[in-house]
Amino acid sequence: MSFDVVTDSSANLPKFLTDRRNIRVLPFPYYLNGKTFNCSAIEKFDGQAFYERMKNGELVTTSQITPDHYLSIYEESIREGHDVLCITMSSGISGTWNSACVAAQTAEEEYPGCRVRVIDAKGASLGEGLLALRAAELRDKGTDIEEAARAMEQAVGRMCNIFTVDDLFFLKRGGRLSNLAAIIGSMLQLKPLLKGDEDGKIVAFSKLLGRERSIRALADRYDRLVRQPFRQIVGIAQAGCPEDAEKLAKLLKRKNPPKEILTVEYEPVTGSHVGPGALALFFEGAEQARCGIV
Repeated sequence: MSFDVVTDSSANLPKFLTDRRNIRVLPFPYYLNGKTFNCSAIEKFDGQAFYERMKNGELVTTSQITPDHYLSIYEESIREGHDVLCITMSSGISGTWNSACVAAQTAEEEYPGCRVRVIDAKGASLGEGLLALRAAELRDKGTDIEEAARAMEQAVGRMCNIFTVDDLFFLKRGGRLSNLAAIIGSMLQLKPLLKGDEDGKIVAFSKLLGRERSIRALADRYDRLVRQPFRQIVGIAQAGCPEDAEKLAKLLKRKNPPKEILTVEYEPVTGSHVGPGALALFFEGAEQARCGIV
């Protein structure tokens, strides 16, 4: 039995790509000035305007996807005769992974014989999206869902999620920052480097003076940790700073040019937590490379 790939909108994948690769996407809700929105197509998302509004103090809040929403999309696939492989945002920063697991258990109880496997990406944005693309590739090769799930668990350990932000206020406000050392960096007006650790939590691991140095540091860590870049799609996400994304892309091409660079604007849910000026890099390193980003 074939399987469908399901992910959520925090995977930050353009709609043309999810349509082409047949990836089903559940949108995260977000709230701006008391109104509810979702972003089902990032190509239509006006990131520049959104991040300007955040800079001007407008409050954005978010909530997780419910088990019922996951169950509804699982059921669509099951009724079509497909198993489901679901890739979720990190359990270290959201309860959505738990929602996906609750729905998976319910689906398997209500539809005996179906298989629903949930993978915790231990990251967000393209750190999740690139994994969803890999899952779709395995499906298209005819890989069994159990083998694909094992391969995805291994890929999670290799997926490096590293980024820098202009202001730690947004991560601190949302409770997404796990270590207090970063707060000191903010007070000193230093630019932090952050990563998704082995548990999928966001931690600061370095502080640099100035934006240019932080961008170069992202590229330096890529050069140190990347494995077989010529076979990889490398991801860059930016929150209202496209020029910085272009600088980073050029640096990546110096020594270890990847097969492809996918650059996207941070969608509003993850973008609201990292804040305007966030710049992130996602790529595969060696086994458990995410533990060694120092």
